[in-house]
This record gives sequence, C-alpha cells and structure tokens, in this order.
Amino acid sequence: MTSRERVLTTLQHKEPDRVPIDFGGMRSTGIMAIAYNRLKRYLGLKGGATRVYDPKQQLAEPEKEILDLFEVDVVDLNNSFGMRAEKWKDWILPDGSLGKMPVTSYPVWENEEWVLKDGGRTCAHMPDSCLYFENCNQILERVETTADMRRIRWKTYFTDEDLREFEEKAKFLCENTDYAIMGGFGGNILECGQEVRGWDNFMVDLVSDRSFAEDLMDELVEMHLTNLKGFLQAVGDYIQIIQMGDDMGTQETSQISLEMYRDLVKPRHRKIYQYVKEHSRLYVFLHSCGSIYNLIPDLIEVGVDILNPVQTSAAEMDPVRLKREFGHKVTFWGGGCDTQSVLPYATPEELEAHVKERIGILAPGGGFVFTQVHNVQSNVPPQNIVVMFNAAKKYRGYPILRSQGAC
Repeated sequence: MTSRERVLTTLQHKEPDRVPIDFGGMRSTGIMAIAYNRLKRYLGLKGGATRVYDPKQQLAEPEKEILDLFEVDVVDLNNSFGMRAEKWKDWILPDGSLGKMPVTSYPVWENEEWVLKDGGRTCAHMPDSCLYFENCNQILERVETTADMRRIRWKTYFTDEDLREFEEKAKFLCENTDYAIMGGFGGNILECGQEVRGWDNFMVDLVSDRSFAEDLMDELVEMHLTNLKGFLQAVGDYIQIIQMGDDMGTQETSQISLEMYRDLVKPRHRKIYQYVKEHSRLYVFLHSCGSIYNLIPDLIEVGVDILNPVQTSAAEMDPVRLKREFGHKVTFWGGGCDTQSVLPYATPEELEAHVKERIGILAPGGGFVFTQVHNVQSNVPPQNIVVMFNAAKKYRGYPILRSQGAC
C-alpha cells in the first residue's frame, strides 16, 4: 500500500497492511524546535534548517529525512518540504540553539522580553524562563457590547493569493508524493472565542452574558464558513483530511458541561462540519485536548471522523474503553505514547512495551493512526523519540496482537 492508501483504509475502519504513522501532520502531532535540534544532533544529521513554523508553540517543521526515517505516512499541506511561501530569519531558541523564524512573525525584544506582534498590537509574549509564547492583549479583551465587537476589524479571511497558494501546494503534494495530505483549517468556536476575548473573559461571557457570547460565536461561524467555501474549492480535490480544532477538555473533565456544549457549541460545530460533508469527500479531523469522553458521542453525531490527540492520561480517557465504545465510529489519531509521564522519563524497555501495548489496544480493526499524545516537548531525550518510533515501526504490521484488556 502507498501511504495515502494506508491512511484512507484505516479511516474506513479497515485494517491496512500496517498502522499509519504521523509526525508533524498538524500542529499537535509534532515537536518543539529545541527537541528537534537535539534529535538531529543525536541522529548525526547535518545540514537542513530548523524552521519554527509555529512561533507561539515553537514547533519545528520535520524535514523529509526525518519523515523517511520514521516511516511517516502523513504530511501537513501548509508545512511540507519547505513549501511555505515564507522568508526566514535566524533566531536563537531559548536553549541557545539556532532556529529560523518566519519574517512575518519574527519576535521583537520589548520591555525586557520577547514579544510577537499582530500589526502594531502585542499579541503574545515569552516570559522569563518560558520556552514558548503565551497569548496576551486579546483583540476583543475590552469590548462590552455586540456593537463594540462589530466595530473592530478582528475577523480574518483568506485572500485570493492565499487560496492560490493552498491549491498549488495541494496539487503538487497530491501528484508528486503518495503521502496522505492533511489540510489545516481550524474552525474553532470555543477556543477561538477564548483567543479573541481572553480565556477568562469568554468563559464568563458564556454564563453571565450569553447573548454577547452567542453573537460572537455566530460571527465566528460566518467567518469560518466563508473561509471554508474558498478552501474546499481550492484543495478539496487534492487532500484527504481537513483538520479542525477546538480544545474542550482539561486534565479532569471538559471545560464546559455537556449541556452547555449541546446548547451553545454543538449547533455551530454541526454547521461547519456538515458543510464539509456536503461539499467534499474529506474526513473531518478534530483536535481537542484533555478529558472529552462525555462529548465524544455528540462530536461523532455532528460529523467528526477523527479524534486527536487522544489524551489517555486525562480522566475517563482510558484507551481500552475508548476503543471498545467508539472505535467502530471514529478514528483515534494519537494516544500512541503518553507524553506526560512516559515519553520524557521511561527507560527504552518501558517505552517499547508501552508503544506495543497502545498499538495492541487501538489498532485492531483499523481506525488508528500512530502518533504521540500532542507535541514532543523540549525536555524529551532524543533517544526516547527514536525508541518510540522504532517501536511503532516494529509493531505496526497487521495482524495486530491485541493487548490484554483490549477488545
């Protein structure tokens, strides 16, 4: 099977020749630039460049040599083979190693810290001893009414140039590689409300000023649907997966109650995801961190085909239970290795056994793509990254030996 065939087969809940592997297919399946530099040094790889394509999260774009080494089956439409239409400039990462940042998002030293600008507005900063940028000074942070919100130019729309670039990249990747292609879109509702209002403000809005919160979410839906129409027309014939995002979980439970989700967020998710279903053959991929067990049936109902990152260390996210209850309806893209307590600290033997067990739980019957739970953080030893992917390659062949307790 080609990589694209392998991914499409598992998304159909059939067993391919072997479990597909992802590394960097979207902004939560990759690696921080500090860890990436250490990985390259450990592997003895010279040359190339560490492109920090996501300055806030400090994520590096995996180079093809790494993708080939780890037998990766998926690529990100927006960050593949150096195809970003960006100019890059050297920047010293927090550990002193070298990375390249996009000129359009290059950090500025201001008031004794690094900051990122959006126009003239400081939108993120890197506090002392922090390894990534934190959002600040949200654009709608101080608005009080819907009228105030609508007077501010805060929504972003794809330009014709953006859409042409998307189409060119998608066509090239489709016709010149056999990777499965993931198109990062977003479509966030809860998370985007938090982004433009500030997390605390928006969570209060949902309870104390529901009318304003709904007006804001409706504006988000209008923006997403407008962008989605152009995006699907540009790339829908070339990609296989469209990536949405909306972090709705914490370590212990969902950020909002099931009732609030169903009342306020679910109808808006439905509009966005069903538009994809009605206008393309793409699979809908949703990234949502944390404990979201109670939301999964509703997410499947509104059109989610793929769940990521499958944060198995969060409450109620036991992988055996998830596979048993939902594995025939949704693909688990992640959960292959616990990045909180295992990947940074396990011995090689423990790590291999952990990966083998996860594959045995999640892979039988298809509906599983191997990747770690969220991005590889800067403190992960490079040898552990290699052990993780070597174990994934070792145990990915079908038929999969089911782990004890799996069904």
